[in-house]
Amino acid sequence: MAEKLKYFIHGEYVESKTTKYTELYNPSTGEITGYAPCCTKEEVEEAIKAAKNAYPAWANTPVIKRSQILYKLRQLIEENLEELTELVATEHGKVLEEAEGDVLKAKEGTELACQVPTQMMGDSLMNVSSGIDTVLYREPIGVFAGIVPFNFPAMIPMGWMAPMCIASGNTMVLKVASMTPRTALRMAQLYKEAGLPDGVLNIVTCSRNEAEIFLTHEDVKGITFVGSTAVGKHIYQTAASHGKRVQALCEAKNHALVLKDAALERTAAGIVNAGFGCAGERCMALPVVVVEEEIADELVAHLVRLSKNLKVGPAYHKDSNLGPLVTEKHKESVVKWIEKGIEEGASLVLDGRNIVVEGFENGFYLGPTIFDNVTPEMTIGDIEIFGPVLCIKRVKNFEEGLELMNKNPFANGSVIYTQNGYYAREFTRRTDGGMVGVNVGIPVPVGFFPFSGHKNSFFGDLHCLGKDSIRFFTESKCVTTKWFDEEEKKSTVVSTWDGTI
Repeated sequence: MAEKLKYFIHGEYVESKTTKYTELYNPSTGEITGYAPCCTKEEVEEAIKAAKNAYPAWANTPVIKRSQILYKLRQLIEENLEELTELVATEHGKVLEEAEGDVLKAKEGTELACQVPTQMMGDSLMNVSSGIDTVLYREPIGVFAGIVPFNFPAMIPMGWMAPMCIASGNTMVLKVASMTPRTALRMAQLYKEAGLPDGVLNIVTCSRNEAEIFLTHEDVKGITFVGSTAVGKHIYQTAASHGKRVQALCEAKNHALVLKDAALERTAAGIVNAGFGCAGERCMALPVVVVEEEIADELVAHLVRLSKNLKVGPAYHKDSNLGPLVTEKHKESVVKWIEKGIEEGASLVLDGRNIVVEGFENGFYLGPTIFDNVTPEMTIGDIEIFGPVLCIKRVKNFEEGLELMNKNPFANGSVIYTQNGYYAREFTRRTDGGMVGVNVGIPVPVGFFPFSGHKNSFFGDLHCLGKDSIRFFTESKCVTTKWFDEEEKKSTVVSTWDGTI
């Protein structure tokens, strides 16, 4: 039976007073499974107040004690891995292997946060001037808000945002995606079980209207956001103008350049995995392949053959390779993009629109789709579609390919497939992509490196994860001291230091 979900505040699940709810689906069946509340303005403000009230005691908690809670959380994620995996698969539509990867990425972010005592260590220098020492400390800041997309229900809120924010002594309000809220709400319970004090982590579901409160509220010190470029730019401009820290991770249209010396069979397999994994619903998907004309026909043949072998089916069936899209509305959006590609004159060499999964006819399925001969003026090759649609662009050589790729306004990731060291080095040096792969289709680094998108894929100064993360969630404080011996204490001469060494 479909249930009305609650939101999480003060360490408890609370029923909203709202009259507006978002329908939740099992994408594999198309069935409504629940309703997420659109929390009221007052409820969002109450969540911010809960985080503010919890902050002083939490910030004053020794960092080792804070990290011990994260160690316990890591253990609980492992113990509940199967449950969390099934939850992601059921509410989002990722197949089981992908859903487990989503949860494991949340664990990876938690492991990074467990190391916070060493990451918060500052710098010091004795005798910077005669008898004067300086120490730099890193301190928490206050309440942060996290605004979360639908596509990674575990990794983004509970791997990228909450762990490092909380471990470094801040408190947090998460606005999780109304389409996929269950995983984060369940993991909030694990935080509480791990020993996190009430109010340190709070979770709401609401519309953009209520989320706007975070951008201007005086008690919110920073915003971490993942979502579309239009919204990210608005959040960055608005929140920054109100004196808040902002990191906004936005859209992408990642390209791969395939040179004629690439190992084509392995390259094609990597592209299929990167392009169609998670049904293309990830900002590090690989939706565009730029290929040298000399080998383009052969590569396209490999891609079509391998894509046809993918089994489309329910997310929680072990033999499914490609699950459904998250909602019927999103599926319709992707189908419109396919129709747009046909209108623009691209060659549709593999059409996934008419796929039917027996016994699950009402699910939101779309098979792998491949367009060949996509030219620069076609929008399908430049705008994020966020579905299992792959575009092939043909070029004469390396230089033409690199130039074409760098003209794209987004620059999350970029990839080259080659066995040529010179071209690989030139590519890594000259590409605009912030995360670069050499014969690696999805060049997302492990969590102790930053998720470093560029251009219209990111707004802010400090990226999430890695060393950037600790800098984003903390403030530096420099303390300069001088002590006097007995003779100096008796002196009437005032010793001053103007900063000159």
